[in-house]
Amino acid sequence: MANKDEIIDIVEEKRNLFIDVSDRIWEFAENSFKEFKSCQLLCSVLEKQGFIVHKNAAGINTAFKAVYGSGRPVIGILGEYDALYNLSQKEKIAAKEAIVENGNGHGCGHNALGAGSLAAAVAVKDYLKKHNMSGTICYFGCPAEEGGSGKTYMVREKVFDGVDAVFGWHPQSINTVLGSSMTANIEAYFRFYGVSSHAADCPHLGRSALDAVELMDIGANYLREHVIQDARIHYAITNSGGSSPNVVQSYAEVIYLVRAPKVNQVKDIYERIKNIARGAALMTGTRVEVVFDNALSNLIINSTLNKVMYEKMLELGPVVPDEKDLKYAEAIRNTLTEEQKNYFPISMDDKLKDKLRKKTIADFIIPYRESSNIIHASSDVSDVSWVVPTAQCFTACYAFGTPGHSWQVVAQVKAEFCHKSMLMAGKIMALSALELFEKPELIDKAKSELKERLHGEKYVCPIPPDVKPPLNKVGII
Repeated sequence: MANKDEIIDIVEEKRNLFIDVSDRIWEFAENSFKEFKSCQLLCSVLEKQGFIVHKNAAGINTAFKAVYGSGRPVIGILGEYDALYNLSQKEKIAAKEAIVENGNGHGCGHNALGAGSLAAAVAVKDYLKKHNMSGTICYFGCPAEEGGSGKTYMVREKVFDGVDAVFGWHPQSINTVLGSSMTANIEAYFRFYGVSSHAADCPHLGRSALDAVELMDIGANYLREHVIQDARIHYAITNSGGSSPNVVQSYAEVIYLVRAPKVNQVKDIYERIKNIARGAALMTGTRVEVVFDNALSNLIINSTLNKVMYEKMLELGPVVPDEKDLKYAEAIRNTLTEEQKNYFPISMDDKLKDKLRKKTIADFIIPYRESSNIIHASSDVSDVSWVVPTAQCFTACYAFGTPGHSWQVVAQVKAEFCHKSMLMAGKIMALSALELFEKPELIDKAKSELKERLHGEKYVCPIPPDVKPPLNKVGII
């Protein structure tokens, strides 16, 4: 069994390197498919650490695969580094204050995610080298998790072929290993084309694209009553046709994001949404164009790998916040509503909820539990989980109750407590990966479990083969 203290020493010896990477990616704050500086930084560090870096994975210029070693097993570590639009925020303060108005910010903590995974990959590499062990460790540089489905394209292009198991993590407000599935989704633009005219003098000559968008939205809202309980239908009007009310709008656009527990459920709802759009076009005498944007699958959990990861989390123990950490977290919690303070990111029993309510920072590990309750959020990690046994953990990187995709997350994921939890995640993933190097029978068990959970169903990429990564995408998350 890999020496825990040895892994701790490797990560701690290079902690300043990993923290610097996290902080610099935080400062870059680059959006989906635009993570050029973040990608280059990670590639440069990995090359200096002895990895061979294969750039432009899946034809995406901000995706890569970094490899060390040879032979089996081949263990992957997932890294992300994309930011969110309109979440620019100053670091380490407890007040909403943008660095750049309407600028970008790491509201999901992917700066720490990428750096924590880097720590894991480097630690495994150093351990393999020191002990002259065979096998391969890979760091997968995965762009555009936020509304871009970067990993889905990478799976479609077989970037993960030949990998035996994969570990990942995500910053959160709790410490645990994920034992629930996540939703599949499809995102598409609906572009309506009408006829402009003077809205007062000759409105009868116009055909309003904005009317079509609004009627589509009304139809979709009525649809909500007639879909399964766990489905979600989101939309945003991205072009309302201009700012002149005296002109009948000849063009308008809305983007829809549909979620459901299974891919086939999402596809069914998406087809109904498309029919609503066609109906709106018929009602208004306009034409609608449907532009498929991206999609991803539901998560296939793997309890074999999850239990390995959970054991390593227990072995290392949670990060214990110091007085400075608690003081800052309390200041952040003072900016939250009571409803936010009582938000629980996964399902849990009342006893655990009561315990968490008393915490400024979650300083304990929530017991691993496989649950049929889904997490309604989505992740392109799910597509990886269909083709490679996959496990993920959460570590508490910010004050309990902090909502995701918020300015409060951005402020906290450059703070010292996040750095400590990020490095803890790296140690957990490194020890988990090394457990598979030393016990290859666990890989066989994990692969058998994946096969059983799929019940003979083959992976079909939810993104059509003719749809390419939207490398010029701007303004949409």
